[in-house]
Amino acid sequence: MIATVMQTIDMTIANVALPHMQGALSASIDQIAWVLTSYIVAAAICTPLVGFCAARFGRKRLFITAIMGFTIASALCGAAQSLQEIVAARLLQGMFGAVFVPLSQAVLLDTWPRERHTTAMSWWGVGVIVGPIIGPTLGGFLTEYHSWRWVFYINAPIGLLAWLAVTVFLPETPVDRERRLDLFGYGLLAIGIGALQLCLDRGQTLDWFASPEIILEALIAGVCCYMFIVHMFTHPTPFLEPALFRDRNFVAGTSFAFIVGITLLAAVTLLPPYLQTLLGYPVRDVGVLLASRGIGTMISMLTVGRIGNRVHPLQLIIPGMLITCASFYWMTLFSLDTTPAMVVGSGFVQGLGLGLVFVPLTTMTFSNLTPQLRNEGTALYTLVRNIGSSVGVSIVTSLLARNTQANHAAFVQFASPFNDATRLPGYPAEWALQSPATIAALEHEISRQAQLLAYLQDFRFMLWLCILTIPMLLVFAKRRNTAPEPTFIE
Repeated sequence: MIATVMQTIDMTIANVALPHMQGALSASIDQIAWVLTSYIVAAAICTPLVGFCAARFGRKRLFITAIMGFTIASALCGAAQSLQEIVAARLLQGMFGAVFVPLSQAVLLDTWPRERHTTAMSWWGVGVIVGPIIGPTLGGFLTEYHSWRWVFYINAPIGLLAWLAVTVFLPETPVDRERRLDLFGYGLLAIGIGALQLCLDRGQTLDWFASPEIILEALIAGVCCYMFIVHMFTHPTPFLEPALFRDRNFVAGTSFAFIVGITLLAAVTLLPPYLQTLLGYPVRDVGVLLASRGIGTMISMLTVGRIGNRVHPLQLIIPGMLITCASFYWMTLFSLDTTPAMVVGSGFVQGLGLGLVFVPLTTMTFSNLTPQLRNEGTALYTLVRNIGSSVGVSIVTSLLARNTQANHAAFVQFASPFNDATRLPGYPAEWALQSPATIAALEHEISRQAQLLAYLQDFRFMLWLCILTIPMLLVFAKRRNTAPEPTFIE
C-alpha cells in the first residue's frame, strides 16, 4: 500500500507545479506537457509486462527493483537541469511505477484468505483512490512554500520505507524459468497503447482529426490492437493468456472498470479550472475544497472493509453507482453563484459512491480467477482502468472546448438591440450595446455563461454514462466457493 500511494500521488502531484517547472527549465507550454505525457505513456506501455516479469523473475524481486528504480528516478527528476533530463527521468518513473498497482493487488489476493479479500482491498483501495486526490494539494503546498523539486524529492523517504517493508515481510513466489516473452505480441500491444495514449493526450491541442499526427496515431493504435488480438488467439504461447477472457467475471469487471476510470479522473480534471476560472478561487482553496471527495472515499471504503465480507458485492456496487449518479446530478445544478458548501457536499457524496464501487468491483472481478492468472489479470485490469481515465479526460476536455464555442455562438444571437429583452426595466445599463465598453462587458458575461453551460453539459454527460452502465452489473456470475491456493517460497 505504501508503494501504491507513492505512485498514485505522483500521477497528479506534478500538475500544479508545471508553471514553475516551465519557467525554471525555459520550456514552452507544449514542451512542459511532456513531463506528464512521458510518465503516462511509459506506465501504460510497461503495465502489461508486469505479469510476465513477476512469473519469470519472482514477485518480490520485481517489487523491490521497481521501488528502488522509482525512488532513484524521482531523485533524478528533482535534480534535472533541462527539459530533456526531466522527461527522461519521468519515463523511468513511469516504467517502474507501472509495477505497483497490479502487483499490490496480486499480493493482497494471494496472501489474504478469500473471506477477507474485501477487507484487504478496502484498506489498500484508500491509497489508490485518495492518492490522485491529495496529489494536487500536496504539490501546491510544496511548490508554494519550498520548490517544485520537492514534488519529486518527497518520494525518497516513502520509497525507502516501502523498500524496507517489502524486503522484510513479502514472501517470494515460485519462478518460471521456462517462460518466454512473446516479443512480437508485446511489441504490438506496446505500440498500440503508446499511440493511443499520445492520440488522447494531444488530440485536443491539435484539434483531433484535423491533424495528420492524430490520424496517424489513431490508425497505428487501431491496427496494432487488432493484430494483437488476432495474434493472441492464434499463437501457441501468447503474451496474454487467452484463458483470462474465458472468465466471465473478469471480462465484465474489467469492462466496468473502464467506465469507473472515466468518472474517477474526469471530475477531478474539470473541477479545478471551474473553481479557479469561473468562481475565482485561489489554488490553495481549490485543494481544500476537493479534499472532501477523498474524505468521502475513505469513509465508504473503511465501511466496506467492515461489512463487505457479509454482503454480496452487488449490494454495495449498485447503491454506490446510484450515489455517484446523485452527485453528478447535484453538479449539474452548479452556477456562477455556487457556494463552497455545494462543492464540498457534492464531492463528499461522489467520494462515498466511488468508494462503495471500487473495492467490491475489484473483488468480484478476480473472485473466480485462478492464482496462476492473477499477475496478468491485475496488470490488464489496471491498464484498462487507466486507459478509461485517459479516455474520460480527453472526452470531457474536448466536449468542454467545443461546447463552450457552440454555446457562445448560440448566446451571441440574442445580443442584439432588436431583442425585446434589452428594453425591459431590469436590463443592466452596462450591457446597453451603446459603446465599445458596454459591448465588451456583455461579451465577457456571455463567455462566462457559455463556459458555465459547457461544464454543466460535461457533468450531465457523466451522469448519463453512470446511469447507462448500471445494467452491465447483471452480467456478473456467482462467485465460486473454492479456488486453488497460491504457493510461496519460504
